[in-house]
Amino acid sequence: MNPTANWNYPTAVRFGAGRIRELPAVCRAEGVLRPLLVTDSGLARAPITLAALEALHGDGLKVQLFADLKPNPVGANLEAGLRAYREGGHDGVVAFGGGSGLDMGKLIAFMSGQKRPVWEYEDIGDWWTRADPAGIAPVIAVPTTAGTGSEVGRAGVITDEASHTKRIIFHPRMMPRVVICDPELTVGMPSRITAGTGMDAFSHCLEA
Repeated sequence: MNPTANWNYPTAVRFGAGRIRELPAVCRAEGVLRPLLVTDSGLARAPITLAALEALHGDGLKVQLFADLKPNPVGANLEAGLRAYREGGHDGVVAFGGGSGLDMGKLIAFMSGQKRPVWEYEDIGDWWTRADPAGIAPVIAVPTTAGTGSEVGRAGVITDEASHTKRIIFHPRMMPRVVICDPELTVGMPSRITAGTGMDAFSHCLEA
């Protein structure tokens, strides 16, 4: 088996060691010249994150970092991300990290051009049809763990602190345009996270 491959799921997936180097070209191909890189606070200063930011800067892209996330993101995190997105004049999102970074990146891109509160797009009936598809910014997803699968999903999970419940926000166009799945990004993870995300992936497969 070739360890480097492209496929569609239907998201375009670029798999292989070292393919994070393609991130600037992917952003340009998707028309994202001012990306907001969204990740969690634990990854904000990690070498893999700094390298991605440096590569985007080096290619002339006007990238900024947003990492004000709880491990289980809440509405206040989304509002802060939307402020950063709008004030920075961004035109797309690089969702980087595990489930929290990927979900929040997708939610920021989804809500960047919507008028209603996020809770009105919950995955209930046909509530997703309330959204303006033209107001959904493009997302390039870069997973750094093996456990979430959010990079090929059409929804994001966010905690409603008022009701203390997790809610699923859904829209078909929340699915990232391109996924860069580079196994080298997982090499430096703490062993407990490697084990935990591996068991997460296993349990999803077993359940399915």
